[in-house]
Amino acid sequence: MDSEEKDLVQEPFTEYGVYSYADYLTWEIDEMVELIKGKVFRSAAAAPGRKHQQIVLRLGAALLKCLENKPCEAFIAPFDVRLPVKSKKNEDIFTVVQPDVCVVCDRSKLDDAGCIGAPDLIVEVLSKWGIKKDLKNKYEVYEESGVKEYWVIHPDEETFLIYTLTHGKYIPSKLFTRGDYIKSECISGFEVDLEKFFEDLD
Repeated sequence: MDSEEKDLVQEPFTEYGVYSYADYLTWEIDEMVELIKGKVFRSAAAAPGRKHQQIVLRLGAALLKCLENKPCEAFIAPFDVRLPVKSKKNEDIFTVVQPDVCVVCDRSKLDDAGCIGAPDLIVEVLSKWGIKKDLKNKYEVYEESGVKEYWVIHPDEETFLIYTLTHGKYIPSKLFTRGDYIKSECISGFEVDLEKFFEDLD
């Protein structure tokens, strides 16, 4: 394989292309990529930061405990969530994301590849490389796809913001932080004491 062919294997997409889930399945790359309305978004860092991962793990553990013996199931990244618009065919799906945490209550949406359709709850933990993607690009597709709740966590500021889908549009909560107690409207019994949640994170 010459150098030009090798480059094509490493860079199967360009900044200006429009790609589907069918294309996504053919890529052999080491980094995490997501598709949002056909546009490729790459992870800018080799791996998430330590505090980011601590938060994901704590939230995942809290959900695992809450969902015991319930039909809903929690997943953490990497886990493909495909958000079809008109058709569930691979070539017709142009948004594939990997939320930090998500909860799926309709088990018919789960298959061997991940989830096809909107999870009930999605949580994204912000990083300095992905703030625009999480607060604009993902916000838009989560709202359009019908994700009932979208939680955004800022790890350095130790804040939670909850967007709740109401008549097809997200309504933001107040900004929650230490001392606040939050609960999900769509996942029965899921509550978080933020004082305890952020304890010993540094």
